[in-house]
Amino acid sequence: MNETLRIGLVSISDRASTGAYEDKGIPALEEWLSTALTTPWQAEKRLIADDRPGIEQTLTELVDVVGCHLVLTTGGTGPALRDVTPEATLAVADKEMPGFGEEMRRISLNFVPTAILSRQVAVIRKQCLIINLPGQPKSIKETLEGVRSAEGEVSHLGIFAAVPYCIDLIGGPYAETNPAVIKAFRPKTAIRSK
Repeated sequence: MNETLRIGLVSISDRASTGAYEDKGIPALEEWLSTALTTPWQAEKRLIADDRPGIEQTLTELVDVVGCHLVLTTGGTGPALRDVTPEATLAVADKEMPGFGEEMRRISLNFVPTAILSRQVAVIRKQCLIINLPGQPKSIKETLEGVRSAEGEVSHLGIFAAVPYCIDLIGGPYAETNPAVIKAFRPKTAIRSK
């Protein structure tokens, strides 16, 4: 029996966490995941402030207590003084996965020159992949799904293509995607028949 994929969705924002404005990060993540994933999944949602100890505590709880296989954060990855998401993420890591951050910046450079100011990282803690995503809903979708031409053809593949196989490699459940949204890549030897 396949285990349900548990995904932590963490929006990190001082203003949204106090109710000063509506959080758009978690709804954007939920909407995208609901179209992209074809296997059962459940979300564990957290809306927290730009506070390093609080971010570290939240990430640790989602992995160690809740048992998430994937944690997606949004917000707090720029150069501003209150942007401490990458530091908190690296502090709880067992392994860093630098390819994700490199590729997210490369994707975003298709749209804005300020993508080089982003400090997004990805790490593994125990059997969980943690990825820092951008804060804007449009950027979240582009980063996960990729860059599409006016005709809808993918010209630059999004990072989520590598996520299911990474989860396989660290001992998580087998996740499948809707290829019309994002085609998960696995070596032929890692593909399971239905």
